[in-house]
Parts: sequence; C-alpha cells; structure tokens
Amino acid sequence: MITQSSKEQTESHMDAGSFIPRHIGPSEAEQREMLRLLGFESLDACIDATIPQSIRLARPLSIHGALSEHEALANLRRIARRNHVFRSYLGLGYHACITPPVIQRNVLENPGWYTAYTPYQAEIAQGRLEALLTFQTMVMDLTGFEIANASLLDEGTAAAEAMAMAYAARGKEG
Repeated sequence: MITQSSKEQTESHMDAGSFIPRHIGPSEAEQREMLRLLGFESLDACIDATIPQSIRLARPLSIHGALSEHEALANLRRIARRNHVFRSYLGLGYHACITPPVIQRNVLENPGWYTAYTPYQAEIAQGRLEALLTFQTMVMDLTGFEIANASLLDEGTAAAEAMAMAYAARGKEG
C-alpha cells in the first residue's frame, strides 16, 4: 500500500481542480488596479487606512495546516460524535399542544428550508417566513377567504390575531 506524506498530500491538492486555483478572487493584476484606483500602494496600506487598530488582532492567527478531504471528514466525524440528540420541540409552542405530524413535518420541519444551506439565521428566518406563508395559503384554500393571517410567535399571539379577525368580521351591529 502506497501512502503519501502530509507534504505530498498538500502539494497534490495544489493541482488544478483543488480549492486554491478555483477560488474566485481578484488576481494580482486586479488587486493592483483596485489599489491604484483607491490610491493605496499596498493592501496593508489600504487596511491601515480602513480598519481601526483597536479592533485588529495583534498576533498571527493560529491556523493549522491543510487537511485532505479524508482527514477533514474524520475530524468532523470526531466532533460530531460529541453531539447529543434531543427531542425537537418545533411546533409545540410554550405549552403541551398537539401538532398533527403532517403539519409538523411538512410545514414546521420542512427540510427544504433548513438543509440547503448552513443554518445561518437568515435561512432560518426565511424558512419561518415560508412556513407562515404556506400555512396562510392553506387557510385561504380551506376557508375560501381572500386573505389569511397567522402568527408563528406563540399560541397567545395567534389566538389574539384570530380574535381580532373574528371581531372585525362580525359586521355592524344593527
């Protein structure tokens, strides 16, 4: 069995098709042109003029050497083994309430909005908005109303919104 040293592996990853040659960033010529347009001699001069000294790290970053894909996956598996699996409380609100499994899975836990990206706050907020709009569309379809309103904040807010809608829809007293 032939094995490569870490140095050989790192060098082999510098070939075409690895991350570094594929990285989309400005070339040295583009960097020089950018600096010329901005009036700076170097990137360091540009950074000195734009980033306050008080927020800069005074020491070099502690960055480990490059890992092969196999090494990175093994490292991620080691980290993942420290995770604990807990029950999901998505859709349960603040009190013990029943959420039909089809609603829980296809609206509240729809993997289409939380697995496509790393779960940054923006994607989660987008997913909550999508779930809200899906629910509102379902209510409109079921009731025949032209509009619907629903809250994903909590049951109390949803109940208050429903009460306000019912009160507004009662018509004039006669």
